[in-house]
Amino acid sequence: MKRIPMAAALIMSLFVLGACGNTTGDRALSGAGIGAGIGAVGGLLVGAPLEGALIGGAVGAGTGALTDRHQINLGRPIWR
Repeated sequence: MKRIPMAAALIMSLFVLGACGNTTGDRALSGAGIGAGIGAVGGLLVGAPLEGALIGGAVGAGTGALTDRHQINLGRPIWR
């Protein structure tokens, strides 16, 4: 039963994990940060925040790297 909320959080994160920036690197980095945050919160709900953060970060980085600014655009990255 604990895996259902985690799976739901990861599926939802695919839709909200966009990324900031125009380059693939910027988008992967910001997507990883957003994903790690969402994953940690989701993991905290099932007692595994570290695992949630790692999985969410990986999903976010992949989502950021595989999309372009025309598909998902959250603006300029904070570090630019």
